[in-house]
Amino acid sequence: MSRPSVLSATVDAARRSSGTGVSVFASLLLFTLFAGDFWRNLISWPGYFILAGLLAAGSIVLLVRMRPAFSWRKAPKTLLLFLLLAIVSIAWSAYPGASALGVLATLATTAGAVFLALCLGWAGLLTALGNAFRWILGLSLLFEFIVAVFVRHPVLPLTPAQPVPPGHLPQAFYWSRGLLFHGGQIQGIVGNSNLLAMIALLALIVFGIQLADRTVRRGSAIAWLVVAVLTLALTRSSTVIVAGLVTAVVLGFALWTRRAGPERRTPVYLTAGALLVVVVVLGSVFASRIPALLGKSEDLTGRLDIWDKVIGLAQQRPAFGWGWVSYWAPWTAPFKNLAERGGVVYLQAHNAWLDVWLQLGILGLVVFILLVLSTLWRSWFTAVDRPRAAVVDDIPYTALTLLPLLVIAALIAQSFAESRILIEAGWTLLVVLSVKTKRSAP
Repeated sequence: MSRPSVLSATVDAARRSSGTGVSVFASLLLFTLFAGDFWRNLISWPGYFILAGLLAAGSIVLLVRMRPAFSWRKAPKTLLLFLLLAIVSIAWSAYPGASALGVLATLATTAGAVFLALCLGWAGLLTALGNAFRWILGLSLLFEFIVAVFVRHPVLPLTPAQPVPPGHLPQAFYWSRGLLFHGGQIQGIVGNSNLLAMIALLALIVFGIQLADRTVRRGSAIAWLVVAVLTLALTRSSTVIVAGLVTAVVLGFALWTRRAGPERRTPVYLTAGALLVVVVVLGSVFASRIPALLGKSEDLTGRLDIWDKVIGLAQQRPAFGWGWVSYWAPWTAPFKNLAERGGVVYLQAHNAWLDVWLQLGILGLVVFILLVLSTLWRSWFTAVDRPRAAVVDDIPYTALTLLPLLVIAALIAQSFAESRILIEAGWTLLVVLSVKTKRSAP
């Protein structure tokens, strides 16, 4: 073999090794973002902070070393404006110390998201998501199996975030309640049935796309689809069931729009508008019956009480809010015991839109709405328009271009009952989709 050939082979091997390392890091980063409660239950909050700090630093280092192509003209302005507003809100915050910590957490999460958006292509992102979801779902079912078969009683976190009171404990305190063979609701390694259900729903999207585009072995894709469906069924999360239905409807309209073509989309949009009106009207008329239909109590498992308190606080500072804090800070007013139910202190408004209004006021809410809607808009056309590499748009559709639309649809549907889109994996996905769809926009 000639000397140039040896050198070329060495360079190719180094690139493959580097690409593998980036993929592994991205998978670990996504695993941690989605399964943060796993790490907190296992190694405590301080241990988690160290891990999160290392991952944020690693994301920045990789961004600097890889130097991906970037243009400020292609940066999503609504995202930058929202981050700027969160930062400057420290100046008028009612809890500046907590706001500073919240801004730091948001910026660290954003750093990881920007790494994923700029250093991975759509195919690489899909692979990293698939890897993270396989580990979370697989470990969750294994964990629940071990608890149900060998432990045979509910399990508390190894390092609980809240002091464990004596006597009867609220169900939310347990890492696993050992309900695998009792029909659920299982909580998995994340210790929360709603969170595990959302991961299962996103896994269905990812595994389905991989199966459709044949980027993984057919048998493996089908097996993991079964695991995701089984997990979703065992969590019995009504919130995520609704999100799944919304995502399925969006998928149906996207496929219909693809088939109709650019010239015959008016009936699709008219039908979608009519369906939206019908849903809003029926929701208003039968609002009192919706909780029973979803298997919830009349107060939506305490959400109505939390929403009422949040609205009352938001109205006290309607324009600019109380200051950004991301996770609520339970050690400071007004969050101390703001959302307590059955001895459990909750750290979110269980509605992202109310949470943003509370923290950043009407101004922040308007910016956040524009951020979400602009991302949805670009994701829609990424999904329904053919990829264009020349004057003639005759490149075949792929399932991969549906990824941003289906993910943002699921996040939006979840945002009305959970504030997860503002923290950890939810915020990461929103930032990734906002940045990547803006980069690929004409």
